[in-house]
Amino acid sequence: MRPEASTVTHQENSALLADEISSNRLYLDDQDFNIHYLQTGNHADNKEVILLIHGWPTSSFLYRHMMMPLTQFHNVIAIDLPGFGQSDKDPNARYSFKYHSDIIDSLLCKLNIERVHLVVHDLGGPIGLWWAKQHSEKVASYVLLDTIVYDDFSWAVKLFVSMTLIPGIKNWFSRNGGIKFSMKLGVKNKHRINESVIKAYQAPFKSKEDRQSLLRTAHKLHLNGFKDVAKHMESIDKPLCMIYAENDVILPEIEETFSRLKKVHPSADLHAISECGHFLQEDRPEEVLKPMLVFYQDLIDAKK
Repeated sequence: MRPEASTVTHQENSALLADEISSNRLYLDDQDFNIHYLQTGNHADNKEVILLIHGWPTSSFLYRHMMMPLTQFHNVIAIDLPGFGQSDKDPNARYSFKYHSDIIDSLLCKLNIERVHLVVHDLGGPIGLWWAKQHSEKVASYVLLDTIVYDDFSWAVKLFVSMTLIPGIKNWFSRNGGIKFSMKLGVKNKHRINESVIKAYQAPFKSKEDRQSLLRTAHKLHLNGFKDVAKHMESIDKPLCMIYAENDVILPEIEETFSRLKKVHPSADLHAISECGHFLQEDRPEEVLKPMLVFYQDLIDAKK
């Protein structure tokens, strides 16, 4: 019997967290960094978890509708990357691949997590996948949601990066108006990004330093790191599921990207979500969950 997906509907989109989802902050001594993460699930074994990583300009909040249904398999953690959400925002931080990776791994070590079912989206893809390259023994499976895999960037990615660098434009892009524009652009069903949802994404970037940090996260990842990610993803031998939105105008080449990776890994799952934009988790979370639930159930069945 297949697991059931979320009951979230297209008609409403709540900005509230389920009561079972806890909000946590943890100080990482080695990095002198405070990381925020959401956690849910009642499994006694917390050594194997589903780890959800967001992209730009979102946070763990992006996954609020998807966390509870996934707990039927493992405990679930959604992190706020450095510079996002309620995690620390240092405008002078490096925001390199290694900087992000060290913080992610430090969190996992602090929580005594040994195996991860990795779920990544948008800019969180390269960041999470670079971490996975360094710690492949900890990765149990991969789920890719509308993210960057290859280093031959599309015009859309180049335009995005340039908008975080050009004076005047970058200031608007990191303020409330720019964040609202990005979130609205990233969904097909515009009503899903209502006022309460927009405010939740705008709230972390109140100060000038917060906004400077947000901009730095967009252009401080070195090209060599993207090359490393591409090589890694073509060499993995772990279960892989790719899910993309058919109406993604932020990463318009996403079908081509995932099809290219599918040719390298013919046994990988590949699913398209119709009437859906880049921020799948806001646009049609229940449809994104369906193939994910099947994917994780198949992993459990394969162990029997």
